[in-house]
Amino acid sequence: MNKFWERFFYLLTYISQGSSYLSPRAYAILHRMHHAFSDTERDPHSPHHTKNVFTMMWETKDIYNAVLNRKRAVETQFDRNYPEWRLIEKLGDSWVSRLGWGILYAVFYVLAYVYLDMHWVFFLLLPIHFLMGPIHGAIVNWSGHKYGYQNFDNNDKSKNSLIVDFLMMGELFQNNHHKRPNSLNFGSQWFEFDPTYPVIKLLSKLKIIEVRKKE
Repeated sequence: MNKFWERFFYLLTYISQGSSYLSPRAYAILHRMHHAFSDTERDPHSPHHTKNVFTMMWETKDIYNAVLNRKRAVETQFDRNYPEWRLIEKLGDSWVSRLGWGILYAVFYVLAYVYLDMHWVFFLLLPIHFLMGPIHGAIVNWSGHKYGYQNFDNNDKSKNSLIVDFLMMGELFQNNHHKRPNSLNFGSQWFEFDPTYPVIKLLSKLKIIEVRKKE
């Protein structure tokens, strides 16, 4: 995409992730490491080398922070070709921003409770809003490498956890994705539907993104 759309989606990433903002640069590097070392001891987030999902995500957090703050050496093949906007990265990773978004979420819920007669049980969703990024990562990386079926032998333990994956927008087709990491469509079988794929096709038709490699 051109620079305008890159900055537009970078800012949209910060706004939509809010209190659980993740740096696109650091995320891209960890994702590439995960594919290169899938389910080995060098994998930054494999469920097969940690005791439980909490220790997996805690170790992932430590690696992420080291990469984010440039305190860990990164192989050249991983550290390239990613968007970067250091102002947004610094803002998104600050505790002022994270606490600010958290307060906004809480205020929204209180207003909905007072003026829209929202049931009190919805307040239990607040922790999910506060930690949306880590929770999403936990579901994809834990479930996607432990539960489900395999279409391909990728020499790892990646699985397809759902047949129709609206829950994680196609990311729980991990076995397919590890087989064809450059494919726009995470679905492989006729019955597997990746809801993100038509969105990518639409953005391509609108000339917002350019698909350089088709598979």
